[in-house]
Amino acid sequence: MTTEPAVHDLGKSLGQQRVISREPGRAAIEYLAGLHMCHSGGVVQGGFVCGWIDAAMAHAAMTEAMDMTPMSLELKVSFFAPARPGLVIAEGWIERQGRSTAFAEGRLLNAAGEVLAKATSTIRMIPRAKVEAATRQALA
Repeated sequence: MTTEPAVHDLGKSLGQQRVISREPGRAAIEYLAGLHMCHSGGVVQGGFVCGWIDAAMAHAAMTEAMDMTPMSLELKVSFFAPARPGLVIAEGWIERQGRSTAFAEGRLLNAAGEVLAKATSTIRMIPRAKVEAATRQALA
């Protein structure tokens, strides 16, 4: 188990509560799904589900290379059951890691441990300094 530093703005927007675990090639993050994230019938909008699992897979990728930024090349999500308001846990793990590409899998669980969605992602690992320089240039 790990202690999470202050949650950044993106994490706050997604309802991040804490990083439950982070070990080589794996990560689990707890989120609080709020009513403001829901559409008809109190069902969480699918974009939040995608974002939660994507973040867990990105955290898993960063455990292998902290000086790299994971950039999603492809993300596929299969929804099995609706996510509802309350605590959910996103898990991500690296299935295969190359020099610059990672293949990740993840899933979203409700508080009872039921699988709500599963995902796969192809991730390009780019040096963090290069990504930050491009962002500074774009904002200038």
